Amino acid sequence: MPDLSGPDVSGRELRRADQRYLTVGAGTSTRHSFSYGAHYDPDNVGFGALVAINTESVAPGAGYDEHRHSDVEIVTWVLAGALEHRDSTGAGGVIRPGTAQRLSAGEGAKHAERNASTTEPLVFVQTMLRSRHEAAPEYASLEVPDGPGRHEGVTVHADARLEVVRPVAPVDIEIVSRLLVHVTRGSVSVDGDVLAEGDELRCPDPGGRLRLVGDGEALIWHLS
Repeated sequence: MPDLSGPDVSGRELRRADQRYLTVGAGTSTRHSFSYGAHYDPDNVGFGALVAINTESVAPGAGYDEHRHSDVEIVTWVLAGALEHRDSTGAGGVIRPGTAQRLSAGEGAKHAERNASTTEPLVFVQTMLRSRHEAAPEYASLEVPDGPGRHEGVTVHADARLEVVRPVAPVDIEIVSRLLVHVTRGSVSVDGDVLAEGDELRCPDPGGRLRLVGDGEALIWHLS
């Protein structure tokens, strides 16, 4: 189990990138925020509807062959490079930074993901959530503006809402319920604590606000 910095007096918990679990495969490496695969941790199996936040680094030409999921929402956000995606809904193509992709696995979906380039590396964040979608698999994507501020992410069939935040000017986030901040680029100061790429702040209780500022980018999950 990683050595955590622990909650502060408000109950918030800061987890650093190097405290995430690591899996290394053929041409791939993954940092896991939650208990996943061989990294079983009964005290860290999820947060609200979130059950996985995986940062995937994929070498040129490498990737993941077709495999199956059910009962989860799979949200993909590319940080660098180009992701070749195909799934059993018939959706497919190359996903680049700026597109938030969602696959609702429902009663069962297969997908495959590979680095679309033979020369450039690929990095993406893939989040999984417990889904309310029980029917046939469903695919959706959303182009997210590339400027600063708060931008809505792709919608999900889960008790959660996604924002992409680039707080060049201060951004205040109200904590209506549980909330998770995951930094994807650069650095973001959250109420004075500086978070770097891969760092997370988990807020388990509603009430109050967070003030974000910095030259980076963060995925904000609002969780019921």
